[in-house]
This record gives sequence, C-alpha cells and structure tokens, in this order.
Amino acid sequence: MTLLGRILHNRRAGEAHTAWNLPSLHSAEALTLTSRDFGDGEPMPLEHCLKNIGGANLSPHLAWTPPPAGTAQLLLVMEDIDVPLAKPAVHCVALIDPAARHLEPGALDARQPAAGVQVLRSTIGRGYHGPGPIKGHGPHHYVFQLFALATRLDSTPGTARPDRARPRALLSAITAPVLARARLTGTFER
Repeated sequence: MTLLGRILHNRRAGEAHTAWNLPSLHSAEALTLTSRDFGDGEPMPLEHCLKNIGGANLSPHLAWTPPPAGTAQLLLVMEDIDVPLAKPAVHCVALIDPAARHLEPGALDARQPAAGVQVLRSTIGRGYHGPGPIKGHGPHHYVFQLFALATRLDSTPGTARPDRARPRALLSAITAPVLARARLTGTFER
C-alpha cells in the first residue's frame, strides 16, 4: 500500500467540487463550527478513523453557533478533498434538527444516530465513515461543512427523497436558500 500511496501522491481531488463550492450552497452569513476532539487544520484522533486502520469509526464531537432565525434544517457534509479521484469522497451526509447545537461522539452512527439526526447516503455507505487514507499518500484533509437551510430538504415537491439520493445528486439538487454556513477541517495521515 505504501507504493500505491507514493505513486498517487500528487493526485488529489481538491476543493473545487466540494459542497462548499457549489453555487447553491453559498451564503454571506457565517456560523462557527468546532470540535473538542481536534482544532481546525489539526490531526483527528485515531478513534475517529476507520476500524480497518485501528480506529473505532466514531464520529467526532461537533458544536456550532446558533443558526439564523428561519433555519428549517441543518445539513452536515464531510468530504475527503485529498482522495486520488476526480471529486472529493463524501464520508458523511446528515440532516440535523435546527434546535441542536452540538453532536456528541458517535451521533452520526448509521444504526443508532442521535435524536434529531437523519444520516443519509455517502460515497462509502450510510452514516459516518472516518478517515482511512491510502498508506503513504500523505496528509488527507477531512472537511466538515454545516449549512443552515431555509427549507427542509424533504419538503421540496418533485425532488428525490433525501434518504435515497446519492450524495452528489442530493447536493446538486438543493435549491433551498442557505442562510449561513461553517466549516472545520481535520487531517489524518498514514
């Protein structure tokens, strides 16, 4: 695996195709997103990584400032922007009740999500899928992006149900105004 990582070292998806850069998900207003498990740009602890590399695949603690009045739903997207593909890998997509102000560790579990959390499909499966980059590929950046939506995704007539949609199709189809947004980046390297 180390050889493969070195061969693909310069191939990375980048930020151009992240949810953050989709025109429909822009907002002038900002939220603040933090974690007590890691700071912005800092390494994520092993417990939040995939089990096959020694982690527990436990989603991290996340907290945010109150969203603006009129927020109907929060959308959380986690993407690996360093995966050696054309677009970032979506590691988690979840809809969160706007009254929530934080998620405890493990709240994004596919089998038992926290109250007020609906986990959706990601590139890898349903629920949270932690870091597990190719060995020797260098540091990977995992971008947690939180969007305050003015309307619920499941209330838009004529659109696919959020729980059935593929992540890129879901993100591209969002037409609800974004009232505010925030991002937090954790890193991991093998």
